Amino acid sequence: MSLGNSSDDNISDDHTPQDERPSVEDDLPSVGHALRQARIAAGLTVDDVSNATRVRIAIVHAIEQDDFGPCGGDVYARGHIKTLARAVDLDPAPLLARYDASHGGRPAPTPAAPMFEAERIRPERRGPNWTAAMVAAIVAVIGFVGFTLFSGDDGDGSTTQVAEGSTPTASKPAKTKPSPATSDVPKSDPSESAIAAAPQDKVTVQVSAPDGRSWISAKDHNGRLLFDGLLEQGDSKTFQDKEKVDLVLGDAGAIQLYVNGKKIDDEFQPGQVERLSYTKGDPEVG
Repeated sequence: MSLGNSSDDNISDDHTPQDERPSVEDDLPSVGHALRQARIAAGLTVDDVSNATRVRIAIVHAIEQDDFGPCGGDVYARGHIKTLARAVDLDPAPLLARYDASHGGRPAPTPAAPMFEAERIRPERRGPNWTAAMVAAIVAVIGFVGFTLFSGDDGDGSTTQVAEGSTPTASKPAKTKPSPATSDVPKSDPSESAIAAAPQDKVTVQVSAPDGRSWISAKDHNGRLLFDGLLEQGDSKTFQDKEKVDLVLGDAGAIQLYVNGKKIDDEFQPGQVERLSYTKGDPEVG
C-alpha cells in the first residue's frame, strides 16, 4: 500500500492571498532614507548640505526623517527634495515620483491668469508709479528753468510790446530759442529712475524673470500675502512695505532682484527654492 501525499501538502504557495505578499515597492528606501544614505556615502554632514543648498538644517533633518511638515506644503517639499538630491548626486526624478505617490500625486500648478486679474480688480495693492512721478518732476523743473531764462533774456521790453497789442508773431523767436537747461538735464533710463525714486522710509523689492519663469510668493511684515503665482519670462513685480518683504522663489535661478534700488548679485541655481527677507537696511541676502 502506497502512501499518497496529503491534499494539504499539494497546496501551492501561489495561493497566498495577494495582500499578504511583500510588495517590491515596499523594499525601496523612503525618500528621506535615500537622501540620508546618499549624503553619508558622499562624506557630507547635514551642515555641509545646508550650506551648499541654503536649506535650513532643521528642514534637512526633518526631510531625512520623512517629515515634510516643516517644508510648508507640497510645492516647497518637492523643491527641497530636488535641491537636496542634486547636492548628494542623486537623480531627483525617482524621489519626486515616490513622494508624489505617497502624498496624493503631483500638485497642480497655480494658474497665473487669476492672479493677474485679481491685481487689476484690486489696484490698491500696487505700488506707486515712481517712473511717472519722476518724469513729471523733470518736466516741471525744465519748464520752470526755461520760463526763468526766457523772462530774464527779454526783460521789460517784451512785456511792454505785449501790453501795446503786438502780434503773436513778435514773441515767436523768443519761444523757439533753445533753452540751455534742456542740455544740462541728463536723460535717465526709466527703470533707473524708478529704482532711484525708491522711498527711504520703506523697503522696495523688484522681482523680474529675464531668463525664464518662476513661481513666487511675497508677504509683508504682518504676513499678509502680496502676491502668489507664476511670474512669466520677461515679467516683473514690485513690492513695498514699511518694514519687511518676505519672498519665496520656486526657481531662484530664473529670478533677478533689485532691493531698495540696488541689484542683488547672487548665483542662484536653476530649480533652487529660496526663502528671502529684506528690510529698509538691505540689500543683504535674507
